[in-house]
Amino acid sequence: MRAVLLGPPGAGKGTQADLIRTSLGVPHISTGDLLRTAVQNQTELGKQAKAFMDEGKLVPDELVIGLIRERLQSDAAAGFLLDGFPRNLAQGQTLAELLDENSVTLDHVVSLNVPVDELVKRMMGRGRSDDNEETIRARLDVYENETAPLCDFYRERGVLREIDGLGTPDEISQRVLAQVK
Repeated sequence: MRAVLLGPPGAGKGTQADLIRTSLGVPHISTGDLLRTAVQNQTELGKQAKAFMDEGKLVPDELVIGLIRERLQSDAAAGFLLDGFPRNLAQGQTLAELLDENSVTLDHVVSLNVPVDELVKRMMGRGRSDDNEETIRARLDVYENETAPLCDFYRERGVLREIDGLGTPDEISQRVLAQVK
């Protein structure tokens, strides 16, 4: 199975990724983890990414895409669950091209839908220093403007699975698994 997990900050993507990965036996590919590993291992892409990260800048798409390309050609060649990529339409189109290069397609794109007030409540409860209502709402605006349009992109391709993201983690994962098995 080849799948992408979408959802705004606080929707529970990380929790669901762990549950889905375990149930389906596919690697969970988190762009954050890929970047940290590449930097730690001092790969060529990791060295380039570190320069941006050290300056507090976002790592450019081309570097993230290079890491994704490498991973898709290794242990994730037979299947994967992507979390944190794609984040915008350009990355979605690039992912489609990467998969086309290997003559494969996405099976499912799971979008966790959670009302904004619930997202704010969840993130305020995490206790992180940067989780105040103003920054949370700003992150949600970025998601709405940059990432949410991917839902239409994948809906048009017939692979979008919209899941109610309210409930316990187990309840939500059961909904997800019912849509992707």
